[in-house]
Amino acid sequence: MSEHNDLGKQGEEMAATYLKKAGYEILGRNLFFRKAELDIVAKQDNELVFVEVKTRTKGTMMSPEQAVDARKQRFIIEGAAAYIDQSDYDLDARFDIISVIVNGQESEIDHIENAFYPSI
Repeated sequence: MSEHNDLGKQGEEMAATYLKKAGYEILGRNLFFRKAELDIVAKQDNELVFVEVKTRTKGTMMSPEQAVDARKQRFIIEGAAAYIDQSDYDLDARFDIISVIVNGQESEIDHIENAFYPSI
């Protein structure tokens, strides 16, 4: 597996651990719906939370959350719609981004709630 994929998996593990400690229930990870991958699907109170995780090393030019462009958001929204259609959940949904910056043995996690919204 490439170093890039290892870093991404490490970031997703850290994000899932962070969410669990914050009281979220993890419902699924790395779920695929056509072209869309949902990194983490979680539940908090009465809300489904679709979390996109972006991991970078310290010093990268683009911040992790900047990598979630309109095209990526569209795929996530489509995947979320498919997930909701296939599940028994009748809850409000939101889209979060967790950015993870790794610097050697240290890391920073930034959880951006309601990072983007589906267009109407």
